[in-house]
Amino acid sequence: MNNLLTILGIFVVCFCEAQTIYSLRPTEINLLNNSYEKDTNNELQAYEGIWRGEWNNKIFIITLKKITNKYDNDVKRYRDYLVGRFIVKDSNEHTLFDNIKSSDDQAKIQGINFRRYGNKYSLIYNDPELCHITGNIAINFIDTVKTKLEWKYYQNSDWTDNDCFYHGLPQSQRPDPLPQNIILTKQ
Repeated sequence: MNNLLTILGIFVVCFCEAQTIYSLRPTEINLLNNSYEKDTNNELQAYEGIWRGEWNNKIFIITLKKITNKYDNDVKRYRDYLVGRFIVKDSNEHTLFDNIKSSDDQAKIQGINFRRYGNKYSLIYNDPELCHITGNIAINFIDTVKTKLEWKYYQNSDWTDNDCFYHGLPQSQRPDPLPQNIILTKQ
């Protein structure tokens, strides 16, 4: 009888403490606090790796990495997502921007989730070194073998405070760290 009560007690504790798991493509809008947005279909794995493309006489190389079961204070839940670290070089191979060696927690590009419509994965960009330039990125595969990735970057509204080093400069003289529209090839 004692064994039965012990087993029942363990079952009740485990059941009460079970974490609610949602897919990266949840149908619910309001996910529970402390739940887990899990890559249940292993979709993020195909994005992992080094990707390369060229735009405006610049070379863009980004490394995407999957992070699993990490607590996100902003949304109050655990989640799987991608982080991106990149390097931009000019046509002479001189480095213009480089955050390849930053930690996962300091990555300037972080994934959000798959969009409700379509097959695009959304990421955000925030660069504290460039006056907190921010923007939204949408990526999706354009081939069946998943070696070509369409990248679309939308920089958020043009605002800078007076302390920003490029405040008052025309747009053509401001930093251009990310391509707006590019096809990346897996390396």
